[in-house]
Amino acid sequence: MASGVPAASATTSTISIEQDQFTCSVCLEVLRDPVTIPCGHSYCLSCIEDYWGRGNPQKAQYSCPQCRQEFKPRPLLNRNTVLGELVEKFVRSGVREKPAEERLRGRGRGGVAAPKTLCPQHQKPLKRYCRTDHHILCSHCIDGHKNHDVVRPGNERAAQQKKLQEASLKCAQNIKEVEKELHYVVKYIKHATEAAEEESDRVFSKLLRAIEKQRCEVKEAIRGRERAALAQTQQLQDKLDRETAEVRRSEAELDKLCRSDDHLHFLQRCRSLRFPSKSVQIPETDTLPYFMYKRMREGLAELRVDLDQNLQREFDRISDKVISLKETSMPNEKTKVAIDAHILYESDPKTREDFLHYYQDLTLDPNTANRYLSLSEDHRAATTRPEAQPYPDHPERFSKWAQVLCRAGMAGRCYWEVAWAGKGGASVGVCYRSMSRSGGGSDSKLGHNAKSWSLDCSNAACTFRHDKRSADAAAPCAKRIGVYLDYRAGVLSFYNISDRMFPLYSVQATFSQPVFPGFWVGLGSTLKLCSL
Repeated sequence: MASGVPAASATTSTISIEQDQFTCSVCLEVLRDPVTIPCGHSYCLSCIEDYWGRGNPQKAQYSCPQCRQEFKPRPLLNRNTVLGELVEKFVRSGVREKPAEERLRGRGRGGVAAPKTLCPQHQKPLKRYCRTDHHILCSHCIDGHKNHDVVRPGNERAAQQKKLQEASLKCAQNIKEVEKELHYVVKYIKHATEAAEEESDRVFSKLLRAIEKQRCEVKEAIRGRERAALAQTQQLQDKLDRETAEVRRSEAELDKLCRSDDHLHFLQRCRSLRFPSKSVQIPETDTLPYFMYKRMREGLAELRVDLDQNLQREFDRISDKVISLKETSMPNEKTKVAIDAHILYESDPKTREDFLHYYQDLTLDPNTANRYLSLSEDHRAATTRPEAQPYPDHPERFSKWAQVLCRAGMAGRCYWEVAWAGKGGASVGVCYRSMSRSGGGSDSKLGHNAKSWSLDCSNAACTFRHDKRSADAAAPCAKRIGVYLDYRAGVLSFYNISDRMFPLYSVQATFSQPVFPGFWVGLGSTLKLCSL
């Protein structure tokens, strides 16, 4: 018996098929190797794998590009055989493919945000990026970029984002390093200026009223150099502030771009971000204000040799040296050092020749010498005598211990050598100028308080001392000791000097003010500053 439905109707019944039903919402083209995820939406296998591959693996969250439903763990992706067969029939049916613009207009509210740009030449979605030419490509443009490095925009975005983030981090680290070094430069300039002031005051206090005016002029010249040096440092700080502001603007833009899902917008804007790998250049402090102190001290020593006959000539010479520092020791473009991994300093000295680069020609200060110390060889040698020497009273003189300090305070990289002899032994070290000079307690004994460091030398032993701590050196002391001070790094090292240079002891400290080389000389022993 025939059915109630006309046969003609059965043969003409068809399922209405639209191209959008077989279009991947990611690439906007007909599905290739379709897969269906748990929420029911279908995508090209390569498209959904690429979409999920852009996420953060540590978060382990995978969502649908259309409905945003999240899955944990990542679903297995298997080809939808039935849907694949339907797609193949659709393709063979010859149904006209809708233009990309029409497909974009037909997207629902829950769809994936489509690309904002189409290829201006072919009106196709831009789906690839050419690293060789820095161009974004559609499927037709790829033919013109054969043998080029062509990748997905998501992959290029990830690479560019990582590169920019690394540049941002390195730039921030460089800025911190520059700020740290600028603070040190200010501190170093002030310490060197203080040392220069102290030396000038020490010498000029012995001069007559006739040279009082000149003393003030030299002091003002020193202050002028300090102002000039600090002014340049301020210029560098201002430049650093400007660079910091620029970097922060770029960081804000990068942060905004990183939160965007639009790869094309990211790639178009990321090339405009600036994260310089090198920052401002700052002066080499080893050749800056300390030369001011050293040159002035040399000039003042010459002045004291024959004040009556050479006063005016020698004073002019000193003034010229201080005033000329702007040309000889202030930094210029040729003497600046670029900020990178290491700033301001060259590598640490390794050989004796390297240490001699920082050699200081020292002299002993008779105003600090204990009365039982006899100074000789132009105040470069000291011997402990059983009888007191006829020294005048002075507030800086050691009253009990047979000790003496050098004239100059140290605030940079410095090296000097000392020779000693005798059964009484000797101590070689450094101290702050504020260390006590009176009494026989530990507060005035070199190496026995928090304001001094020393190496005690004898024919039998060699011991380092600081405050209430002591430690044996690596070997017995030779008759010649080398001392190396890196004020900025807080390093004080002692060396045996014979046919070769052998380390005895090294200590790490934080120096808060310039230090003065100091010595204790045992009864019957002699100590001499070596001239190189």
